[in-house]
Amino acid sequence: MIKICTVVVLILTACKQEKAVKKQLEVQKETQEFNSFGDTISVDKALTSSEMLAKFKTLKIGDTIDVKFASSIKEVCSKKGCWMKLPLDENAETMVRFKDYGFFMPLDSKGSEVIVAGKAFIKETSVKELQHYAEDAGKTKEEIAKITTPKKEFSFEANGVLMKK
Repeated sequence: MIKICTVVVLILTACKQEKAVKKQLEVQKETQEFNSFGDTISVDKALTSSEMLAKFKTLKIGDTIDVKFASSIKEVCSKKGCWMKLPLDENAETMVRFKDYGFFMPLDSKGSEVIVAGKAFIKETSVKELQHYAEDAGKTKEEIAKITTPKKEFSFEANGVLMKK
């Protein structure tokens, strides 16, 4: 009986080790397919852009949810890479900033596929802040001058980003 129990324990231990090795291989594969910025995150359980938009639509100003979703970079700060805009559908987007200003995206990352993890929330952005972002994005003085009202925005504070290589 003791020998059978020992064999069972050895088999269970081998199964756990095999699962750990498989998980490690999955993580290695992810790091080969993506560049990582900020905290280490995984690709699993990321919402689609449309699923994220549905979540945003349930939030009120002041609400915050922890979430991970995939999109492509529509626009990135042209000075430092300190923010990016990700489309949620053809009409809606989210402004993504980075936790504690702790990391930046490459200036040439527009169009890249990304997965972001962090906090989603609704924010009212002031005219002054909107004009600052327009300036960072390289907009003309005329385009910046047309910004005259605050905007209710889907916002996101990312603690980690994976960008497809």
